[in-house]
Amino acid sequence: MADGGPAIDIIGLHGGVAFGAQATSALAAADLVMGARRHLAAVTVAPTADTVELPADLDAALDRLAAARAAGSRVCLLASGDPGFFGIGRRAAERLGPGNIRVHPAPSSVAMAFGRAGVHWDDAVVVSAHGRDAGPAAEAIARHPKVAVLCAPASAPEEIGRRALAAGSGARDAFVVTRLGQADESLWRGDLGELAAGSFDPLSVVICLAGAPGGAGLAWGRPESGFRHRDGMITKAEVRAVALGKLALPAAGVLWDVGAGSGSVGIECAGLAPGLRIYAVEPTDLDILRHNTAGTGVEVVAGAAPEVLAGLPDPDRAFVGGGGIDVLDAVLARLRPRGRVVATYASPGRAVAAADRLGQMVQISVSRAVPAGATLRLAAENPVFVCWGPS
Repeated sequence: MADGGPAIDIIGLHGGVAFGAQATSALAAADLVMGARRHLAAVTVAPTADTVELPADLDAALDRLAAARAAGSRVCLLASGDPGFFGIGRRAAERLGPGNIRVHPAPSSVAMAFGRAGVHWDDAVVVSAHGRDAGPAAEAIARHPKVAVLCAPASAPEEIGRRALAAGSGARDAFVVTRLGQADESLWRGDLGELAAGSFDPLSVVICLAGAPGGAGLAWGRPESGFRHRDGMITKAEVRAVALGKLALPAAGVLWDVGAGSGSVGIECAGLAPGLRIYAVEPTDLDILRHNTAGTGVEVVAGAAPEVLAGLPDPDRAFVGGGGIDVLDAVLARLRPRGRVVATYASPGRAVAAADRLGQMVQISVSRAVPAGATLRLAAENPVFVCWGPS
């Protein structure tokens, strides 16, 4: 609530320019203008106005502005972009009261960065690393398909890239948009590995995208010949296609492929939903699994379930392709709300026990055409039970 007197005008600048007639009028009429040195140098104020460089102690700065306002002065505070978007607007409202300030936003740095990259951002997750640990930004990149990060000297773009890789992020296109609105503004594009290995100006916005726009169409149920495997130990293409449909993959989140074997299910999930963070859990055949998953973003977890699951983040989706009912129970105990598990079994007994827990089951019986002299015959594959639930 306003406590009387003229409100403090917080004016966002982009490229040294204020946006809107009200912002320019407030600046021209101000008795006191406070801002960073670069902002003060960019604007024109009245000859009678006092200009004060914004001190490091932000609370002291706001108190000084409040005192000037109480004395009847018309006060302006300069900021970058949209002061209400990860900016000084929040702090000013908390300390001075929202009724005692007027915010005049310029386009935010995030909006400008997405514009420079040519990407819409109404579905993006935005994280600030200003004065914060880079961990939440890295987790956001690993868990969401479209993320923008506001960088800072302690969380420069390359640090964001390194932390995102360490958090298990899959493949991402990366953009670094630097010094927006300045004469030396620049746009860099590469992948997450190149971002982590680079060196960039901390005054940047990083954008990470899962999957290249305009890429190939979706495909799943790839033939077994597309994966290295041992003695046919792989989820058959037709069964895999049904299991992937029952998983109802979200755009982002965590997926466990338990008893991964060749990794075929997890690999196809990574292609269908690049925003997923995927863990392939397998105690044996690790060389085969690592060969197949190379470059897919799938993280290999060596060890036997259920014990090895303790170190993993809770899943939104899980595929159980190996192990007993104790493994399924361990997975269900960790499943996030509205999550889903799909499990496959050759044994009717295990399948019925799994269906009791999950709620739904089908049997997949496939016969494949094979040569028979000058014609073809159908050769039956072993039937497989697919169980799924609980969402």
